[in-house]
Amino acid sequence: MQIETTGILINIKPFNERDALAHIFTCDNGVLVGMLRGAVVAKKNKPLVGQFGRISWNARLDSQLGVFHFENEKNLSAPLMMNTDLLKIMNCVFALIYTLIPERESYNDLYKKTFALLNDLNGTDNPWDLYLDWEINLLHDLGYALDLTKCSGCQKTNDLCYLSPKTGRAVCRDCGEPYKEKLYKLPVDLNVTKKFLCDVCDVQGIKIPQIRKML
Repeated sequence: MQIETTGILINIKPFNERDALAHIFTCDNGVLVGMLRGAVVAKKNKPLVGQFGRISWNARLDSQLGVFHFENEKNLSAPLMMNTDLLKIMNCVFALIYTLIPERESYNDLYKKTFALLNDLNGTDNPWDLYLDWEINLLHDLGYALDLTKCSGCQKTNDLCYLSPKTGRAVCRDCGEPYKEKLYKLPVDLNVTKKFLCDVCDVQGIKIPQIRKML
């Protein structure tokens, strides 16, 4: 079996003295896992987290661990290295994809938004706002879409003050007042999205990445 596409290297770990196990988030096939031969000892064109390029993934059988051939075209992480916040955002994005996105399932929209985020981070005055939008899109793709357009109780579109932790839908002040201790407060921020991400992790029986807990 062979897959040829483009992708972002989101995780790489030594497998033995020469080779590394890599996770690459691709535009067509979601997260692919495979071996990068000689990656540990490479001195030229060494594979690094944050690199984007063309990949070829090969395996004799679909169920086997494949082998990558990776041609780096651009290092998306390079412009972010001198800014602690931007580097933290990038690492958090990769950790959440690595933890929550199943292998070989297409998440084309999330891939496009991830690529755009990494390209735009260094040129914005509000990187955390961009990251928050990315997390909201991640939740949507994982089945936790947030609806902030109208009250889930009375359908009105103004005076929306709360968010239901069960449905992810907005609640107005009047409808939410009796239950306000159980509702999240609007506007949505990283503390709110973290609670939803924790729910996703609980359902999957895993832990939210440590780097996300620390944001």
